[in-house]
Amino acid sequence: MLNILVDTGSSNFAVGAAAHPFLRRYYHRSLSSSYRDQGRSVYVPYTQGRWEGELGTDLVSVPHGPNATLRANIAAITQSDRFFINGSNWEGILGLAYADIARPDETLEPFFDSLVRQTSVPNIFSLQLCGAGFTQNYSLGSATVGGSMIIGGVDPSLYVGELWYTPIRREWYYEVIIVRIEVNGQDLNMDCKEYNYDKSIVDSGTTNLRLPRKVFQAAVKAIEAASSTEQFPSGFWLGEQLVCWETGTTPWHIFPVISLYLMSENHNQSFRISILPQQYLRPVEDVASAQEDCYKFAVSQSSTGTVMGAVIMEGFYVVFDREKKRIGFAVSTCHVHDEFRTASVKGSFHGVDLEDCGYNIPQTDESTLMTIAYIMAGICALFMLPLCLMVCQWRFARCFHPHGDFADDISLLK
Repeated sequence: MLNILVDTGSSNFAVGAAAHPFLRRYYHRSLSSSYRDQGRSVYVPYTQGRWEGELGTDLVSVPHGPNATLRANIAAITQSDRFFINGSNWEGILGLAYADIARPDETLEPFFDSLVRQTSVPNIFSLQLCGAGFTQNYSLGSATVGGSMIIGGVDPSLYVGELWYTPIRREWYYEVIIVRIEVNGQDLNMDCKEYNYDKSIVDSGTTNLRLPRKVFQAAVKAIEAASSTEQFPSGFWLGEQLVCWETGTTPWHIFPVISLYLMSENHNQSFRISILPQQYLRPVEDVASAQEDCYKFAVSQSSTGTVMGAVIMEGFYVVFDREKKRIGFAVSTCHVHDEFRTASVKGSFHGVDLEDCGYNIPQTDESTLMTIAYIMAGICALFMLPLCLMVCQWRFARCFHPHGDFADDISLLK
């Protein structure tokens, strides 16, 4: 039995298949009588780290999950760089996104697609990620972390209040549309397309809330202003430096609430999810002493769109309803909070044509391409005309001065 990291931001099921300093155990293909080699290699890069390996299939069952065994595609990781984590308790990764982003190509069926196709499991799963400050009896990393994955449905005991759903805009990553961002109730007042440039996704495999450059700069400016009662080094806001306080004295109250508004199933309405500093200030235990609590700022800049990582998900119970192409959010029963504030999900809020907030990659049709080609040809012709005239002039002159020109040609060749 192997422990697997659940990742909604990728689509490959991959496990360590060779000895590694950070692995306590790994997958021995040679000892599996049901393993079938596909004769293909695969390489997967992430925002941080990468791995490569060999593709095959094997019989897989999920402990404490559906009572079923299925044949699934498995990547046997033979080489990796900054992928496995020292002190973690997992030996592989389960990508739960769609086939469009599977490696080496979209013909590779992801694990959850195989599970739904081969069994009677409904096409839905849900996640409750419990933050680093939540006490649990087991650990998935250096900090005490826990949670639950419900395959095939929803567990009402894992959330409070109502589930609010946002449509899955496109089935590759779990792409959604953000229509507004607030810091302590103050709107960032940006064009909503900026929030989704070039996409916004829900990704359990990423720790931070990652924002496009312009949005990140505006958000940091607002957060810094809201917490101005204390001064922090500039490196803290860039995730390069930690801040520490005496144990038990972290001033949570000076840090603002961050709110994201997501388009609801009614495209003219939205709902708001709000997280606390207990989510976006990440405890760093390996550098803290018994007398200090140290934190890293877990909102960062992105060049690949908005990523709603664990910083967001740990406040909520998140339902990935693939059957109805929607993602649901409700307040988690295990999120970390204080006596004054709590994470929240509230709605609805009226808007107009909120679907227009989504970013569309510019499409160039065939007629536009032809027009561009003609324009480029015309430009080339304009540049070639003077050259042709010069050549003709040279040939004409050569007829009258053959010896001198020949000498000039030879000198040029030298």
